[in-house]
Amino acid sequence: MINFFKKKDKQVLKPGSLPDHIAIIMDGNGRWAKKRALPRTAGHAAGAETFRRVATYCKDIGIKYLTVYAFSTENFNRPQGEIDAIMGLLEKYLYESIEKMERDKVKMKFLGDTSVLSPKLQELIAKTEELSKKFDGVQVNICLNYGSRAEILKAVRDIAKALYLEHDTASSHEDALSELTEDTFANHLYSADIPDPDLIIRPGGEMRLSNFLLWQAAYSEYYFTDTLWPDFNEKELDRAIAVYQSRERRYGNIQPRRELSKP
Repeated sequence: MINFFKKKDKQVLKPGSLPDHIAIIMDGNGRWAKKRALPRTAGHAAGAETFRRVATYCKDIGIKYLTVYAFSTENFNRPQGEIDAIMGLLEKYLYESIEKMERDKVKMKFLGDTSVLSPKLQELIAKTEELSKKFDGVQVNICLNYGSRAEILKAVRDIAKALYLEHDTASSHEDALSELTEDTFANHLYSADIPDPDLIIRPGGEMRLSNFLLWQAAYSEYYFTDTLWPDFNEKELDRAIAVYQSRERRYGNIQPRRELSKP
């Protein structure tokens, strides 16, 4: 049983108003390593361990969805050795996750263009997602080779292709476009069937989204902290959630929208 009262920090979390979906930009691994005169790969290894702890904690306190920005499309511009190290850590994590999924009941989904990854990684991703279909627990979404602008362009291309194949005249194209809604557009994103994040957390001191969930973040609450990702822990997450719980979410209205009570 999780104790939502943190005596040291005088932090009180209200279980009934936890965010359903938390998204995290895992930033600061390289700077963490540099401060310790370590190679950047050591920072990524420490960040991977932080991810394990945070994901487990989210499961324990009842968060339904956790989405993490693991590797962006732009990250492929980094030195090949660093890319290989990150992919090696991911491969190791997936092997371990597959072994533990039956016990932990954690679902996993990958958002992004995984077609450019190694055959071994693609195989592990497919196996992980297939096993996940059996479980109803917390869902961890890993954004890998992900960029939000590319995701939106993919959705537009998919919709245009569908229009071209299903409608053979300009007038029928126009009629179909007039019926396009936010929901139907969202169904063509990588995150289809996943609710938008309630809370987006960015450790590492930067205050930007860096091409992360641009469509989905329209009404998310943001929390920025100078803590580097490898130093991020359960108490840091509690602080972020407490700030989220202190805010009134208006969604463009004058009065806050009262959310339904969550079990």
